[in-house]
Amino acid sequence: MSEVKKTVIVMPVANEEETMEKVVDMIMQLPYEGLYYYPVIDDYSKDGTERILRGKAQNDPRIKVIYHKESKGVISCYLEGYRHALNDGADRIIEMDGGMSHDPAQLHQFIEKLDEGYDCVWGSRFIKGGGISDLPLYRRILSSGGTILSNLVLGTKLKDMTSGYEAFQRHVLERLDLDKIMSTGHMYQTEVRFYCRKLNCIEVPIHYAGSSSGLNAGNVFEALDLLFKLKKHEKEVWKDDPQAI
Repeated sequence: MSEVKKTVIVMPVANEEETMEKVVDMIMQLPYEGLYYYPVIDDYSKDGTERILRGKAQNDPRIKVIYHKESKGVISCYLEGYRHALNDGADRIIEMDGGMSHDPAQLHQFIEKLDEGYDCVWGSRFIKGGGISDLPLYRRILSSGGTILSNLVLGTKLKDMTSGYEAFQRHVLERLDLDKIMSTGHMYQTEVRFYCRKLNCIEVPIHYAGSSSGLNAGNVFEALDLLFKLKKHEKEVWKDDPQAI
């Protein structure tokens, strides 16, 4: 009988009391052994989200609520969740957004591809079977245009470089120096996908439901500036050769 692998879902959450209970229940009812849920919350959340999560965690030891006191935003919450998952012996880690932006019913795709041995599994809105709803036209243009530009500048060949639904085998995140990730906002997924481009990766179709998170001109200029720094920074992020599996 094969060993049960510990799979940890890392999800930054804030002000999501309307959907939080549904999200938790959908995840924890999935028929997978070794599945754990690590929601990461910080002081930005002012409603009953944390109360709901603490209540769920009292009744299910697979749920670990992480309060990130030194949070600098959603990306720092992702990274803090990764650190806790690695410290707790996770064999693989799945990143997803809360608020039903990412559908827990699609988690099976990521788990199946990890089981097949892929190092990284990227959720894609722009391949067959993927899609977007409730997102303003300008955000759709920025997402698709950002992918095209990133592929041109970085030499990547993915259909979606900016989706936050993704999964990693343990060894990938162990060998990345998480403290040296440069992105603090919308370029984070692009940065990580660039670093991991030489690994065994695959895209799976996802449906993204629009969230209320904003994107302004400052975010766009910051992303463009960072895009042209990634190639130079790459050697500082990997602790060893990214292809030395």
